[in-house]
Amino acid sequence: MDEKLIEIREYTGAGYRPLVDYGAWRVAILNYLEEIHPAHNNQMERHNETDEVFVLLKGRAILFAGEGATRVQVIHPQVMEAGKIYNVKRGVWHTIIMSPEASVLITENRDTTQANSDYSPLTEEQRRFLQETAHRTYPDLW
Repeated sequence: MDEKLIEIREYTGAGYRPLVDYGAWRVAILNYLEEIHPAHNNQMERHNETDEVFVLLKGRAILFAGEGATRVQVIHPQVMEAGKIYNVKRGVWHTIIMSPEASVLITENRDTTQANSDYSPLTEEQRRFLQETAHRTYPDLW
């Protein structure tokens, strides 16, 4: 296909990779990596200038949203379903855990960086909550 007509991109490696940038937006793929395994996930992030859209393409995943002004106080799990759009609102703490074969499409502002995002370390109790939620939801995985 002529790229002047249709750009075709894919990513099969581990982790996050932006694939298409246009104007003010970016489309990326997030594939499984160890840092988002329930036993290793130790922080939540929030983006101060953009919403962030997640779409589960394959596999299993749980998206977690957190409440709190300067750090995460309360965590809410959302089991993701393939093909549904999950829009994490600007300024909302969030993290994700994914099965090893999972792939998630992400859309956000093109200029979303560490400079306009915040990070909140999870307490041991919060990490246990993520792990217990994962085990309860998908006992065959973790």
